[in-house]
Amino acid sequence: MTAYRYRAKTRDGATVTGVVEAYGEFEAIEQIRKTCATVEKIAEVRKGAGSRALFEPLRLGDGVLSLVSSQFSIMLRAGIPVGRTVSIIASQTSDRLMKRILSETAEDVSAGYSLAGSLEKNGRKLPAAFIETVRAGEESGSLALCFERLGKYYSDLNKVKKKVRSATAYPIAVLLLALVAVITVMVVLIPAMSGLYSDMGRELPWTTRALIKASEFFTGYWQYVLAGAAAAVTAYCLAVRTPPGELFADRMKLRLPLIGRLYILNCACRFADTVSMLLASGLSVSRVIYSAAKASDNKAIGAALERASAEIENGKGFSDALRGCGYFPPMLLEMISVGEESGSLAETMETAGAYYADEAKAASDRLLGLLEPVLTVCLGLFVGFIIFAVYLPMFSMYAGMTA
Repeated sequence: MTAYRYRAKTRDGATVTGVVEAYGEFEAIEQIRKTCATVEKIAEVRKGAGSRALFEPLRLGDGVLSLVSSQFSIMLRAGIPVGRTVSIIASQTSDRLMKRILSETAEDVSAGYSLAGSLEKNGRKLPAAFIETVRAGEESGSLALCFERLGKYYSDLNKVKKKVRSATAYPIAVLLLALVAVITVMVVLIPAMSGLYSDMGRELPWTTRALIKASEFFTGYWQYVLAGAAAAVTAYCLAVRTPPGELFADRMKLRLPLIGRLYILNCACRFADTVSMLLASGLSVSRVIYSAAKASDNKAIGAALERASAEIENGKGFSDALRGCGYFPPMLLEMISVGEESGSLAETMETAGAYYADEAKAASDRLLGLLEPVLTVCLGLFVGFIIFAVYLPMFSMYAGMTA
């Protein structure tokens, strides 16, 4: 069993903290709710990580989840028992992390535990939406259908992420080339030209002097510049690994000009798809929102969804609870409200997911269409400044000789 540290409010409104042992997080929450009205925070008490953690990714990729879900769906439809299915897929998968998770899961399922409960032991490696969908499939007796939905969901999500990576490849390549050009100019070209300038015996233009000073700084203090950059990157990476730092960084992502809107559209698309899939699997609205919060890549949105989940449990409507989040587009909230009133919330969220997927793609295309000429102009200005600063003294000297 796993130990969970929690903070909750009793029915009298008092805040209590403690530790509870359970087989999984969902079971731990159920235990806490026997004595408390609302669970405000729950986290697994971490134990010392083994050496294998050094060689494993933090989470499973969407492509791996899609493939394994499809395999589960096919084998379960063929009538193969769950325990045997887990063992077969564990032996066939090439992903090291998935192989370990499924091997451990196969042992637990053979011992009589549920599939979702066994998977929940690796809750930090598996998305919450994946585990909750499997749990809903077990409870409703439609496990094969739920795995089919998971396969399609993670396949679509993987395609979207590949498109985003492909779209950002050009700007990243341009920025890397610009960085290489700056280093080459500062370390190689300017020191070679500075000796020639000193032989001229003339006062150099301010642009040339500024370029020479910058080059002298980089060549004389490059080790400090490199150490400072490495320290800054390390400090940032360590900061975002802490809960407050990660929350702050995710909030800033949503507030960035241009990119922030694209990020919000992507989050709205993923949220709508997740809710649609979980509702179709038979989960209650409060469990759906809680699972969507755990599955969110953005901690700020995840925290807002956890608050919304608690409000829904206290009797508030789905759309009304989400309006307090402050992150989702108004149209999405209106679509949720219409879905609630019409009793077709799962279908409405599926439509919303498709709509915001198209919106995110269009916004990404517009952003890239704007970014490419901006980068080209910036690089042109930089190259023009270098050429102007390097050759202006020569032009001045030539003009003085012909005068």
